[in-house]
Amino acid sequence: MRILFLLFSLALIAGCGGGDDTGAGAGGTPAQHAGQSHPGGAAGNDGAQRAKRPPVPVAVAEVTVGPIASYYRATASLEAEKLATVLARAEGLVGEMLVEEGDRVPAGGALLRIQNDEYRFRLVQAEARTAQLRAAYERMIQMRDEELATEAEYETARADLASAEADEGLARIALSYTTVTAPFAGVVTQRLVDLGVNVSLGTEVYTLADVTPLLARVHVPSREFRQLQVDQQVQLVLDSSRDQLFGRIKLVSPVIDPASGTIKVTVEVAEYPAGTRPGDFAEVRIVTEARTEAVLVPRTAVITEKGETVVFVASATEEIAAERRLVEVGFTDDDHAQILSGLDVGERVVVKGQRSLKHGQPLRVLEGPDA
Repeated sequence: MRILFLLFSLALIAGCGGGDDTGAGAGGTPAQHAGQSHPGGAAGNDGAQRAKRPPVPVAVAEVTVGPIASYYRATASLEAEKLATVLARAEGLVGEMLVEEGDRVPAGGALLRIQNDEYRFRLVQAEARTAQLRAAYERMIQMRDEELATEAEYETARADLASAEADEGLARIALSYTTVTAPFAGVVTQRLVDLGVNVSLGTEVYTLADVTPLLARVHVPSREFRQLQVDQQVQLVLDSSRDQLFGRIKLVSPVIDPASGTIKVTVEVAEYPAGTRPGDFAEVRIVTEARTEAVLVPRTAVITEKGETVVFVASATEEIAAERRLVEVGFTDDDHAQILSGLDVGERVVVKGQRSLKHGQPLRVLEGPDA
């Protein structure tokens, strides 16, 4: 029995030893496996780290083709086309105020009346004298025809009548001046006298403005002159309300200001919101060059990093990731930027959330195409 047990133990030991030799021949010891480097080990670790980074929520927009223009921009105050200070042309007490500030009046509309009793009596007196001398002149014609009056007497009567008629006309005009009228249609911007005040010739009584249309005068550098044309459309943005208006170039000065090298351009604004007034400031934008087939992105997509102009593209890979692109920008306006190089039409650019992005960072698109 002891011999059989010994033989069994030797066989068992031999079987275990053969298994170790086979394993070493196939792949070496576990220590040897641990010491080998995986060819893709570095990339695998980087991929694992990238996978751990949470995707950044962003909004995207497509690169499109459309029109864009370059503008000359300037600030100007809006002015009335006509502005006048209305003067009294008769002396006396202001007896009636007919309009107030803000009232619209037609051309020839009454603004105020000066007490005019004296002027009316002068007219009645002049009319009576004219009637008397006209009757005398008519008698003189008859007497001359009958050779009862000399030619000199006739001429005297005719001259007296003409003088009386002139005096009557002056009296009538003086009476009319006691009603102060508007020289043109417009809005009363200021009342300068009060009821009962004694006015004299030349006293300022009202200011009147014709506010249809309004005008904006800007001084454009002479190098832009060739791009400007009469009737060319102009954009304006009111400072107070940010309302956008449209006007047209009405006049271009024929001379260049030698001190500034600029040309005065007058822009006419025919239509505007009800609250717009002379004196409002507006940004005037005059197109100097237009491009119809420009590659465009939203202006917010373009950022500057370390002196470079870049956009982030939502790359079309299996996993959406940020791709940092250097771009060259042409014209810009309030909404868009023209891309001269660096992007293709149809690509998606990040327009929100791009400030903190890094190249290759995973993205989660919340707004925009295919969101």
